Amino acid sequence: MTLSRRTLIAAGAAASLLPAGIAAQRRGTTAARFSLGYAPHEGSFASRGGLIEQIAFAADQGFTAWEDNEAAARPVADQERMAKALAQRGMTMGVFVASMPKWAKSRPLLGANDDADREGFLTDIRASIAVAKRLNATRMTVVTGFMDPKLPVEIQTARVIDVMRRAGDIVAPHGIAMVMEPLNTRTNHPGVYMQTIAQGYAVARGANSPAVKILADLYHEQIQSGNLIPTLDSCWSEIGYLQFGDNPGRNEPMTGEINYAAIVRWLRGRRYAGVIGMEHGNSVAGRAGEDRLIAAYRAIDAA
Repeated sequence: MTLSRRTLIAAGAAASLLPAGIAAQRRGTTAARFSLGYAPHEGSFASRGGLIEQIAFAADQGFTAWEDNEAAARPVADQERMAKALAQRGMTMGVFVASMPKWAKSRPLLGANDDADREGFLTDIRASIAVAKRLNATRMTVVTGFMDPKLPVEIQTARVIDVMRRAGDIVAPHGIAMVMEPLNTRTNHPGVYMQTIAQGYAVARGANSPAVKILADLYHEQIQSGNLIPTLDSCWSEIGYLQFGDNPGRNEPMTGEINYAAIVRWLRGRRYAGVIGMEHGNSVAGRAGEDRLIAAYRAIDAA
């Protein structure tokens, strides 16, 4: 998709304001809040200090949400500190990963004949409830594992639906939803089971649970299928979370081929009020890259 003239003008305006913005930060001035819930993560503003300092800096730049894939692996005390910092700045916690595959072993196989992987997955889900409560998180990421090359995909789909329904029964009473993340197989994750938002839609509809939804990571979807806005429109009832990242490179918007300004306009038309994870790196290292990241989001937010 191509960038509109309005988006390019906004980007230029945002970039031209960077020196003033940096001066304002030094004076402690808080920038205007973004209109949508874009969520940086640890590393987005690495030059600003540790995790808590980065949260404070993000809030000062107008970001209203945060996400942390690694939160479940952090010590309880660190989870509590993060939750306190977010609450103090009025920021919403986005996703953390509730069940991480063993990438080197291509496991779990949630659709295979052996129940062990499914039971292990459910154990992860039970353990993640306490993490979600400490973080005040209502969404947690799950990856539905790998394909079993020895079984028809239809059988695997039925079994994945079954285990996701069981997982939904575990978390639904706590007001939490799992968001299943489809991953691309062409660049990053060969062999995974769930590869497209449409496939996630079929599983979510089959599970038929308010606690089983889709994480629409648009970087992965662009690589695997494209056709982003029509896909979002068709599957919207089952989408519980979004993540941005441009392609190629998986960096901030306006570094690749995805027209994120158009997607922001579409989301605003849908009155989307949830979190949008900034699931990507910075195209430029250091503070210059952090300034560029902020400018990119200002530009698409102005679309």
